[in-house]
Amino acid sequence: MVEARLDAPVRARLDPSDLVQEAQLEVARRMDDFRQRPPMPFHLWVRKTAYQRLLNARRDHRQRARRSVDREVPLPDRSSLLLVRPLLNSGPSPSQQAEARERAERIAHAVSGLAEADREVLLMRHAEELAYEEIACLLEITPAAARKRYGRALIRLQKILTDNGLLE
Repeated sequence: MVEARLDAPVRARLDPSDLVQEAQLEVARRMDDFRQRPPMPFHLWVRKTAYQRLLNARRDHRQRARRSVDREVPLPDRSSLLLVRPLLNSGPSPSQQAEARERAERIAHAVSGLAEADREVLLMRHAEELAYEEIACLLEITPAAARKRYGRALIRLQKILTDNGLLE
């Protein structure tokens, strides 16, 4: 989850495993609080803690950088590909592989047009295969709201892909 969301400029300074280790330390420090009043299922609490570490690393990098990280890398390539993996067809020939790479680049560029909230809910549902109840817990909304948010994000993704000639 951390590796798929870590921006290239931040990755140059910080390895994903470092963020995961920091999250694990925070989980260990806050374990007594979790036991006394669990805010959500344990695996979601750990994931949310790691995600908060990731957001803090991005914020810290933006404060130190002269230019916005968003302008440099709007979306990590890996997460873009995870969203649309079923659409990609890579063939055995070099020309088919080159075509697939070009398509993947076009898809990554198109997906970067989505709002971060839309990309996040799509990644949670597709890449991480979280249930709506889990997504709702992480986003602190109801499961019905998570379904609606996912549905709207999926419609926006389909429109962007269609507008860019990537879907019919």
